[in-house]
Amino acid sequence: MDFCNNRTRAVTRREMLKQFSGGFGMLALAGLLGEEAAQAAKTAAKVAEKTGAPNPLAPKKPHFKPKAKRVIFLFMHGGPSQVDTFDPKPLLTRDDGKPLPFAKPRVTFAATGNLLKSPWQFKQYGQSGIPVSELFPHVAGCVDDLCIIRSMKADNNAHGGALLQLHTGSDSFIRPSMGSWFNYGLGTENQNLPGFITICPTLGHGGVQNWSSAFLPAPYQGTPIGNASIPASKAQLSHITNAETSADLQRMQLDLLKDMNEDQLRHFGHDPNLEGRIQSFELAFRMQSEGPNLMDISKESKAMRDSYGIDEKPTDDFGRQCLLARRFSEKGVRFVQVTHSYKWDQHGDLKNGHTNNAREVDKPIAGLLKDLKARGLLEDTLVLWGGEFGRTPTAQGNDGRDHNPNGFTMWMAGGGIKPGTIYGATDDYGYHAVQDKMHVHDLHATMLHLLGIDHKKLTYRYGGRDFRLTDVFGEVAHGVIA
Repeated sequence: MDFCNNRTRAVTRREMLKQFSGGFGMLALAGLLGEEAAQAAKTAAKVAEKTGAPNPLAPKKPHFKPKAKRVIFLFMHGGPSQVDTFDPKPLLTRDDGKPLPFAKPRVTFAATGNLLKSPWQFKQYGQSGIPVSELFPHVAGCVDDLCIIRSMKADNNAHGGALLQLHTGSDSFIRPSMGSWFNYGLGTENQNLPGFITICPTLGHGGVQNWSSAFLPAPYQGTPIGNASIPASKAQLSHITNAETSADLQRMQLDLLKDMNEDQLRHFGHDPNLEGRIQSFELAFRMQSEGPNLMDISKESKAMRDSYGIDEKPTDDFGRQCLLARRFSEKGVRFVQVTHSYKWDQHGDLKNGHTNNAREVDKPIAGLLKDLKARGLLEDTLVLWGGEFGRTPTAQGNDGRDHNPNGFTMWMAGGGIKPGTIYGATDDYGYHAVQDKMHVHDLHATMLHLLGIDHKKLTYRYGGRDFRLTDVFGEVAHGVIA
C-alpha cells in the first residue's frame, strides 16, 4: 500500500498501525461518548451529590427582608471632585486664593497651595431642592431619586490602595471584592449568567484584584466584559459563541471531562480549585443560551438608545455600558459594575478635564436611572456612584486638585435608600468629613444591610480565621435607609 504526500514510498503494515493508532483510539472514544450520551442528564443532576459541593450560585436566603435585590456600581475611576459636583462650598468661593485656615493632613499625595474655588455654578433642583453642579444637568433632573452622601472617608491617598479598599475593603491585602461577597452571600437569580459582571474594568491600580474572588470559591469571581482599553462597542463576553461545535457535542465533551474531574475528587477528596473549575465550565456552557442576546443591544428602540446617549459623541461608550448594566440586572445578575476609566484624576487642567468627563457620563447615568424607574426596577436595584476618593479644595498648580480621601461624595439611588436627601457633611471648605462620617467599611456594611445581609454574619473561614468584607469594622448608616 502506498501513501503519498510530496513523494511516494511504501510503508509496512506495522508502520501503518503505529502511525494510525491514535485514529483507532479516537474511534474507540467516539463509541464511548455515544454510550455515555444517554447518561448526560442523569450525570448533570448528580453533580452536587457526587462532588459534595452544591451549586454555589444558587439563590440563598438573606438574613432578613431585603430592600434591594441587586447592585449597579457606576465607578468613576480617578476621583471626582466633591466641591465641583455635589458638595458646594460658598466659603471656598469667597476665600478663593487664600491659604487654607487650618492645617492640612499630615500625609498628602502631593503638595498643594491656596484655596481654589469651583469653576462651576450650583443650582437647586427638584422638589428636594438639592444643589447640583452645572456639570451634571441630566443627573440633576433625577436628584429627587438620589441620596447624596457628602461625608465619605477612606484611608489611602494613592489610587492603587484606594481602589482596592473601595472594592475589597482592604488597601493592602488581597481580599475578595464586594461583588464577590454579595454573590457569595446571596447567589444569583439567573443560573445561566454569572452573579457578578464588570463591564470595561480598569486594568491598572490593582486590576483583576478589584473584581477577584480571592480566597472565596472561584464561581464568585467577577466576569469581565472587555476592559478599559477597549471601546464598549467592541467589548464582548469571551468565547460566548461556538460556530464549529454543536451544543450536543459540547455537552458530551463536558460530561466526559466532568466525569474525569469527579473521579479525581472521589480519589483525593475536596479540592476547591477543581470544584470551581467544574462549575466554571458548566456556567460557561449555560451562558451560551442567554449571553449573546443580552450583549446585542441592536434590538433596543432608537428612543431607548437615544436616552442613554448611544451613537452620540461623547456619550456612546459609557451609554453602552449603562444599557448593558440594565439588561444584565433585569435578567437577575446580582452585581454589575461599569467603569469610567481612568479620567477623573485632574491634578491639572481641572476645568477641561471634569467638563469632558461629566459630558461623557451625565446623560447615560440619567438615562439608566429613568429606565430603571420606568421598568419598576429602581425600587429594588441599588445604584451607587462615585470614585475611590475626592479632591482637595486647595490648588495643585494653577488649575488642579490633589487626591483627598478625608472627605468626599458618593451617591446612592433606589434599593431602599431615602430619596431626595443629603447625608453627612464636610467642613466649610470640603476637605474633611465632619458630620455623620461614612467610612468605606460603613458603606459596605450599609450596602449589605440593604441587601438583607448582616455584615458581621457574612463570613468565610480561610487561613485559620473568619474573614468578612468589613473586616472588624463597619457600621450601618441607618440615616440613608428609608
